[in-house]
Amino acid sequence: MRTIDKRIAPNVQLAASLIKRAPVLTLPYDARCKSRLAATLDTGEDIALVLPRGTVLADGDVLVADDGALVRVAAAPETVLLVRAPDPLTFTRAAYHLGNRHTPVEIGDGYLKLEADPVLADMLKRLGAQVDTVDAPFQPEAGAYGGGHRHGHDATFAEDYALAQRVYDEHHGHSHDHGHEHR
Repeated sequence: MRTIDKRIAPNVQLAASLIKRAPVLTLPYDARCKSRLAATLDTGEDIALVLPRGTVLADGDVLVADDGALVRVAAAPETVLLVRAPDPLTFTRAAYHLGNRHTPVEIGDGYLKLEADPVLADMLKRLGAQVDTVDAPFQPEAGAYGGGHRHGHDATFAEDYALAQRVYDEHHGHSHDHGHEHR
């Protein structure tokens, strides 16, 4: 069984013909969030996915197997809620309430997409949004600092905290590594 242990950085340009010929690994969102996974390529070949902890695969990512072969990631269609709103205020309120619940959301031009949940569907309808259950690929936002969903107790917390502090310092106008206190 081949092992896939590397993801090619999104900014690395590969020849389109190489990517087109690469076998496809089609996975739903929850499986694309796992760094260790036994999976099957669309060709029927079983593979072992062994990526760095915290890796979240996106539709179109290119992976490298231990033998150097490329594999292309595809987001599998899954049952999701497709949310539209009659006006910008309703759309903004829907996005706010979903964010307040830390719900993974895909944000598109005039739509929100989230995992099917009858309680959230009811809430969104009560806010005035149109909610349809559809089968479609799901690619939620990665988060404000570019990572996946994190809980503050894993190895990435220090990195996220440092990035958040830098953003705060830039907004605040200066860093706090000088000798006075702020109240």
